[in-house]
Amino acid sequence: MRLKPRGYNGAQSACADFALRRFELQSAQAQARGGGPCRGINGRRMHTHYYDAHDLPRFGEIGKDAPALAEKFFAWYDAVFAEGALTEREKSLIALAVAHAVQCPYCIDAYSQDCLRKGADVEQMTEAVHVAAAIRGGASLVHGVQMRNHAERLGM
Repeated sequence: MRLKPRGYNGAQSACADFALRRFELQSAQAQARGGGPCRGINGRRMHTHYYDAHDLPRFGEIGKDAPALAEKFFAWYDAVFAEGALTEREKSLIALAVAHAVQCPYCIDAYSQDCLRKGADVEQMTEAVHVAAAIRGGASLVHGVQMRNHAERLGM
């Protein structure tokens, strides 16, 4: 039973390598600024941020305690990203844009690598991110109508 996304090969994956390099760079930058690892109540090292790049290659572990559900998820995931009316490259660009819209650093790392691997260039990736930002910005602005309606109900 496979509990990892198609193309995933653990610590050897390009996504994991990229995420690890990013984590190491961030750690070196924090050290250069005079920062060190945070310590929790028990004195154990804590991360200075919520997301840890080392967790990306552990994605397959989500099925550890629910293997049947994980198998269904990954089968669906594979079907979604398979070539169809859209190419795998186009789907990867969409995934990158959505990753930015939902602000998932793991997804941003993974789909940045995936887009490049599937032949997208940085200009296309940047344009996809701008599309996501425009939709997210528009969605925020359109909620201003709700604010205006509420203010009118309050008589302001």
